[in-house]
Amino acid sequence: MDEVKFGEILLPGDEDTQSRREKTVRQKFWPTFRRAVRQIPFSRDVVAGFYCALDPQTPTKVRGVLLAALAYFVMPVDIIPDIFAVIGFSDDVAVLSAAFAMVRGHIRSGHYDAADRVLADPPADTMKTI
Repeated sequence: MDEVKFGEILLPGDEDTQSRREKTVRQKFWPTFRRAVRQIPFSRDVVAGFYCALDPQTPTKVRGVLLAALAYFVMPVDIIPDIFAVIGFSDDVAVLSAAFAMVRGHIRSGHYDAADRVLADPPADTMKTI
């Protein structure tokens, strides 16, 4: 993926776009995460990014970038289909890595604390298979 493509994927979008992305991310994040957890080397960061994106105190542009990356992660259609073992989530990892590099410093310790709690003791309705 080239940098132009990252730029297109990670555009924060307007308020309507962010609302649509947030709804999609809320609905599809945990099922997608369950399928990908073993293939993403930084799953704690992904979950912390999820909580940062949903935090109303996170700046709008940062929320937009994270929601764009997370929406790409949960969408069934992407550059490399997720059904391919090993490489299926590689494009998702690249997009998430770029997003985290862009918003570094905005994912706070509280977001990581929430990620640690859910990863240590997953609620039945979110992460049954982890």
